[in-house]
Amino acid sequence: MEMLAGLMQGFAVALEPMNLFWCFVGVFFGTVVGILPGLGPSATVALLLPLTAQMNPTAGLIMMSGIYYGAKYGGSTTSILLNVPGESASVVTCIDGFEMAKRGRAGPALGIAAISSFVAGTVGVLLLMLIAPPVAEFALRFGPPEYFALMVLGLSMVVLLAGKSLIKALLAMFIGLWLATIGVDLFTDNARFTFDRVELVDGVHFVVVAIGTFAIGEVLANLTHKDGGQMFEVPKGLRNLMPNWQDIKDSRFAFLNGSLVGFFIGVLPGAGSTIASFVSYGIEKAVSRHPEKFGTGAVEGVAAPEAANNSETGGALVPLLTLGIPGSATTAILLVALIMWGMRPGPMLIQDHPTIFWGLVASMYIGNVMLLILNLPLVPLFAQVLRLPAYVLYPVILGVSIIGVYSVDERLFDVWMVGGFGLLGYLMRRLDYPAAPLILGLVLGDFMERALRQSLMMSAGDLSIIYTRPMAVTMLFLAVAILLTPMFRRANAWRLKAAEQEI
Repeated sequence: MEMLAGLMQGFAVALEPMNLFWCFVGVFFGTVVGILPGLGPSATVALLLPLTAQMNPTAGLIMMSGIYYGAKYGGSTTSILLNVPGESASVVTCIDGFEMAKRGRAGPALGIAAISSFVAGTVGVLLLMLIAPPVAEFALRFGPPEYFALMVLGLSMVVLLAGKSLIKALLAMFIGLWLATIGVDLFTDNARFTFDRVELVDGVHFVVVAIGTFAIGEVLANLTHKDGGQMFEVPKGLRNLMPNWQDIKDSRFAFLNGSLVGFFIGVLPGAGSTIASFVSYGIEKAVSRHPEKFGTGAVEGVAAPEAANNSETGGALVPLLTLGIPGSATTAILLVALIMWGMRPGPMLIQDHPTIFWGLVASMYIGNVMLLILNLPLVPLFAQVLRLPAYVLYPVILGVSIIGVYSVDERLFDVWMVGGFGLLGYLMRRLDYPAAPLILGLVLGDFMERALRQSLMMSAGDLSIIYTRPMAVTMLFLAVAILLTPMFRRANAWRLKAAEQEI
């Protein structure tokens, strides 16, 4: 009853005209920024933070949160239409989203992304409201050994991203792990694999690798076709540009899977939406009756990672609001904003500042509705981009890619780097190597190395710290089981074949 009263109080705050206005400003700019590769929610929130210094704390936090989950949705647009992932979590959306676009189903893919964002965002807010304190306390039990096991579990998803050859997927993943080691070692302060280039001291940025291997590699692969590249088909009629009932029916479990996986992984500080997206995609493919459809334009392959990406927002706010621990770069900036307004997030936040907490929760409900209303009508408009002829569309993709890469650190070196990774992406396509495992290794490699070395420092070099802790062992066991799945399937196929020959 107390929770319901708090929520009613929150809606009273969130529905004030000025708070509604700032909520709309947040989700609108968040969506726009999400479409631009290289920026992302953390950079946008940081840029706009000084503007909120003189604002009412409630209005400022509502706008910042709107930017946060608005940017999460915006990243799906270029991923589906142009194969340009704006952030690491959008890479998984490219796998089936861009394939749907090539088959003339860009509209349904964008629509499913909007619907899954709404459903997952709503589930994330509900869970934030109902079970935030106990979940946050559980997340505190995760130490370096548990994080290392979680990263290993994430890397095991390479089996489900492998396509035709697991060996090629593993090789691509190991290249990604190597790329993650480039730069200055955090523990020894020694430069590794920088080849005496100052630009590589900070490592290779994800955006450079992802845009190169996905977007530019795709353009080069299409340009080498005899016909100059296949043109996209965009069906006529509004009905064909929106998801149909069968798409929604096929995605219903993907919505739930992504929502729950995204929230609970988002609660873990540092885990982030990338691993949530990969894990939810892997689970969806593993339980699907038709796993062979994934990678060729399965609508569930768009719904699951998009749901996880957006539900992670609610999860990431749990440790911030209940314990005062930021779980990501964006929530760290929100922590700075709360302290700037004279508040200290923690167990007493709800009691000391109920208006701000419940106003934020209610505004997230309203913001998700705004996102749906704002983006669904734009689906047919966005889909028209694919009607552009190849000689216009491909320069647009290259232009967006170069601008996105240059905007990260404003270095010409990164533009040359993205060209090199574009050639790598082209060669991977020609040789039938999947690009997603490379990104998986790059994103998770740094976190995994850090967690392993912290674990060994805790135990004075004793590896038993990893396999003697219950949660870590459980996740490692699941990772091994996933990695052995192809062997079990092959053995089962041989057994069935042998049984048929006997008959």
